Amino acid sequence: MKTVVHLACVALVAALGCSRGNGGGGAEHSQKAGADAAKPADSPAGETPSGSAAASGPTVALSGKIHLIGEPPAPTPLKLDSDAHCASAHADSPPVTEEVVVDAAGMLANVFVYISSGLEGKSFTTPTTPAMLDQKGCMYMPHVLGMMPNQPLKVLNSDATLHNVHSHPKVDGNKEFNLAMPRAGGESTRTFTKPEIMIPVRCDVHPWMVSYIGVVEHPFYAVTDRSGTFKITNLPPGTYTLEAWHEKYGVQTQTITVGEASTVEIDFSYQAAGS
Repeated sequence: MKTVVHLACVALVAALGCSRGNGGGGAEHSQKAGADAAKPADSPAGETPSGSAAASGPTVALSGKIHLIGEPPAPTPLKLDSDAHCASAHADSPPVTEEVVVDAAGMLANVFVYISSGLEGKSFTTPTTPAMLDQKGCMYMPHVLGMMPNQPLKVLNSDATLHNVHSHPKVDGNKEFNLAMPRAGGESTRTFTKPEIMIPVRCDVHPWMVSYIGVVEHPFYAVTDRSGTFKITNLPPGTYTLEAWHEKYGVQTQTITVGEASTVEIDFSYQAAGS
């Protein structure tokens, strides 16, 4: 059985269940992916973490794409002159901000997609494999990632320059950290103990550096890749709320009911401002 659900958060299809539409904030950026465009880093949360929850019986695979309708905002080049290492790392191709990253077909990267309700009362094994956040070329890699409460978060510095990694959680129980990382090869491990969507991480030395971390109580989450595609595997049959979060365009939700041995395809659409 195959269920196809199309979600477009636009006026003509508002009745399909799009909710909490455009909103959000962050650095200003848009980008068309191509030969001369900076590409977002692959996220370790691009698929359900293997081994996080042992599924028994039939399972469901969710997949889909996130489409940005209309013209994305123009990309904003980053000014890296304040740090010679940062500037030299991008001498051939100056980077742009990562707030809005789309490919030639208008598919939107860096959207965090997860099950926001329907799993209450269920418990899942916390992964021991760390989620990874690297600093390379004075950019956070990945820009958006997911993890579970109490899963290790390994923060790396691949740059031969000083970074200061500063998290800004708002949920009580998630401790703020502020890490000075002065050398290449440095690493530090931290955890968040409570679910939170989303935790900004910024560099106090390089203000253009920002990443967002989604902390959820289960392994059923993903981050859209360069082609705007996401995939969540091993979901038990049931009725769920699937939520998509984007730093500029906000949150959308869709209620889905999936049966045994189902494949569900869900296409979210955001509307570009002014389109």
